[in-house]
Amino acid sequence: MHIAIVGNIGAGKTTLTSLLAKNYGWEPQYEAVDNNPYLEDFYSDMKRWSFNLQIYFLNSRFRQIREIQASDKDIVQDRTIYEDAYIFAENLHDMDLMSTRDYDNYQSIFDNITSFINPPDLLVYLKASVPKLVSNIHRRGRDYEIGIRLDYLSKLNEKYEKWIAGYNLGKLLIVDMDNLDFANNTEDLGTIINLIEREIHGLF
Repeated sequence: MHIAIVGNIGAGKTTLTSLLAKNYGWEPQYEAVDNNPYLEDFYSDMKRWSFNLQIYFLNSRFRQIREIQASDKDIVQDRTIYEDAYIFAENLHDMDLMSTRDYDNYQSIFDNITSFINPPDLLVYLKASVPKLVSNIHRRGRDYEIGIRLDYLSKLNEKYEKWIAGYNLGKLLIVDMDNLDFANNTEDLGTIINLIEREIHGLF
């Protein structure tokens, strides 16, 4: 079983990945953030470092998904390779923070890579408003994230909504995060686990 948790910056992906892994006894696969050599530079100068950052993520995510597919373990994954292309790279191009030349090159690499991989068995989208995202970002206190612009988060949300509306690669569960606090409320976590169980086992 391969479940992937997707959503905007600050939506709660890493926390839910950890909690689900603990609940099911599955192996968590996290996004490579802390050791990313481009992330801080990107947030200081997005136009200069956007292509470098996205290629780093693409390569890292491809390596991760190949390991997941080669494994016989049940996996819960924090963020997917699809978000790199349909959300972040596309948004950077739209905002003139990535040149068309670099974007077309990136998309060509992405298309080649994704022809070799399988989508997750279940995609869980954590849908959150910008105020909720900002609150979570400030709570976790990563220095390089504190200065993220509201319009950037808003545009990412628009990209997520567009991508999710057309997602047809497998099962999809949408969770509205604005009224849930699964990190501190066991009942809210139980609600999400029940929703996931229904999707996994096809219960109605």
